[in-house]
Amino acid sequence: MRFSTKLAALAAGTALALTGAAQAQTIGVSIPAATHGWAGGLNWHAEQAQQRLQEQYPDLNIVLVTADGPAQQANDLEDLVSIHDIDALVVLPFESEPLTDPVRQVKDSGVFVTVVDRGLSQEGIEDVYVAGNNPELGRVSGEYFLTRLGDGDNIVILRGIPTVIDDERFNAFIDTIEGSGINVLDDAHANWNRDDGFEVMQDFLSRFPDIDGVWAQDDDIAIGVMEAVRQAGREDEMFIVGGAGMKEVIAMIMEGSELIPVNVLYPPAMIATAMDVTVAHFMSNGPVTGEYILGAPLITQDNAEQYYFPDSPF
Repeated sequence: MRFSTKLAALAAGTALALTGAAQAQTIGVSIPAATHGWAGGLNWHAEQAQQRLQEQYPDLNIVLVTADGPAQQANDLEDLVSIHDIDALVVLPFESEPLTDPVRQVKDSGVFVTVVDRGLSQEGIEDVYVAGNNPELGRVSGEYFLTRLGDGDNIVILRGIPTVIDDERFNAFIDTIEGSGINVLDDAHANWNRDDGFEVMQDFLSRFPDIDGVWAQDDDIAIGVMEAVRQAGREDEMFIVGGAGMKEVIAMIMEGSELIPVNVLYPPAMIATAMDVTVAHFMSNGPVTGEYILGAPLITQDNAEQYYFPDSPF
């Protein structure tokens, strides 16, 4: 997978990476439980990376734990340090604010820290940050709409949860289509949830007789939108663009769906990238600290197969 990087210079002491390969290392991986589709994919990719890396490095031990909420995740971090004596931590915070202090305490104990996706509320704690590119997701989505629609065409937008991530996606999309003459009839939060996506889209369909395109931003939302559109018998009037790379959506794109013709990647496989980078801190003589911001490519029928993971739950 291609990704752009912004690498900081390593401190002098990290030259121990050369000798680290000869030592047993324990890496803790703490992620949210599979409470929705994207998180299910996250868990699957974490388990695949765990198996692959432990087979590749016999002296490497990866302890993978999942949490149902911030409090449990904070307790998990404490156990990873006190019970498992981890050398490094890969963590996707359940929520940023309540996990900032627990992650800082892990860092203060001398552990190498990689934070994934949801940044902490204080900068500079982690050694490595790995994330999807939220503004790019909005921009790439907007650019696709510009290829399909123009002056006088109408769209509706279903947003995620009111967060910085959602704002970054939404603002980049709006900036991209600005001046095109495309009319945004309305936007509403659907909380990255297919049931909410269904209900919000039902409302849009009842209020707007002319909709040419739907930006659903997220594949769980897009599935709900698709069902609402089909129940209303209006699937020939519009197209839907989601995001993330859900396997059901990718399969539809591979088959040439006109209702959901493309997708924009926001990969749950980023957890595997984070684990690979963290292991490289110990097993490689190259610098790894800094920010790794993954790309957000447009997924079309021509390239969809490379993003299709049939065994993943997402």
